[in-house]
Amino acid sequence: MALPVYIIRPAARCLRTPRAHTQFLTQSFSTTLSRPDEASVETTSTTTTPAPPPPPPPKLDPNLITTRKEEHLLAATGRTPIGSRRRRAAIQSTSNIPFEQLPYQCFQEARKILAADREEKLVQIEEERKRIKKVQETPAERLGGEMSKKGKLVAMQKYLEDMKIWADINDPMVKKRFEDGMGDMNRPIYRHLADKKWRQYRRKIQLQRITQMHIVPDLLPHIDPVAEVTLAFGRHKIQPGAFVDSRISADPVRLTVQVFDKGPRLVSVVVLDADVPSPETDGFTTRCHFLAVNIPVTPTATSLPLAKFKEGGSQCILPWLPPFAQKGSPYHRLSVFVLQHRDGKPLDLDRVKCLGRDGFSMRAFLSQHKVVPVGVALFRSIWDEGTARVMEKAGIEGANIEFLRKKPEKLPYKKKDGARYRGYRKT
Repeated sequence: MALPVYIIRPAARCLRTPRAHTQFLTQSFSTTLSRPDEASVETTSTTTTPAPPPPPPPKLDPNLITTRKEEHLLAATGRTPIGSRRRRAAIQSTSNIPFEQLPYQCFQEARKILAADREEKLVQIEEERKRIKKVQETPAERLGGEMSKKGKLVAMQKYLEDMKIWADINDPMVKKRFEDGMGDMNRPIYRHLADKKWRQYRRKIQLQRITQMHIVPDLLPHIDPVAEVTLAFGRHKIQPGAFVDSRISADPVRLTVQVFDKGPRLVSVVVLDADVPSPETDGFTTRCHFLAVNIPVTPTATSLPLAKFKEGGSQCILPWLPPFAQKGSPYHRLSVFVLQHRDGKPLDLDRVKCLGRDGFSMRAFLSQHKVVPVGVALFRSIWDEGTARVMEKAGIEGANIEFLRKKPEKLPYKKKDGARYRGYRKT
């Protein structure tokens, strides 16, 4: 039986080898050049064309940059942008006219009204100072006793500080200097603006972290931060509750403690690990990684690099111990407490030097010494690829220990009688 034509023709077409296809295959394996001058042209171009020079680094002005990329490049040089991004964009699009000389009639008239109001506030401030001086010179018996006189003076001093803030709160130049980061923290108005800005967002984040991670009530029953505490390891700024690599935290942390009330004060700094495994009790205990006392802090002197507190100094009680978490243990919560001394009196070193690292109790420390927590910060540590090396370098034992979860014991099982099941046949 002959095959249909529509089957034979495609089969015959596939068996044929077209000449054009053969010629294409032959030309693809040819070793000769189709153009004799092709090689010489390529060789000339590679030897005579110089490489383009690298582009020059961009000139970054802290007053003019507006993009995030430019801000990161500027931060890499160790500088920070000045003012808000909106302000820097406005400076780019306007001429270099001083802020107080802007040619707007309404703006200038408003400044005159604010200047007149400020003069009235300054007169009231002088009158209040005279009243305070008069009360100080008045005998306590005429004011109802020493406690009554002291309370009256405290209320008058607070009212005087509020008057100083009210005198400058509406000044546009004050707000401009504060937004530009050029405010003098010795003045009450700038401390007030800085405190207000901190409480709007950053303080809420800190309270959220210490509440979510149960720093309160695990270490302290209650805390009301009134000072901003930020952490940095070298150039690495640490966000509240962030994980920190063990190789980065091997060096002492640098604190920035910003207080918002006037005058110097003495503080103590405690770095406490709240999640140290205790196999003996099948639970957790605490370990103090750093303790220093009698440290002066002011609204303008805010930097506290813990590296400057060396072992054997008059202020360092327990030197820096690198945070570490052994393999298999959960993450460790490292809390940094700033404790202000009551009445500005230094702590007794003989009583503090007897404290040890293991089992350090923050509650007992507060009850035994006249200190109150005013600031707190938090970061976390976990086992990573550099922990063993950090522990070996610091002389800490236990890098080869791994914590494993204990398998739960099986409940005693008794085989039930099969007569209760359907289809059971007793043999």
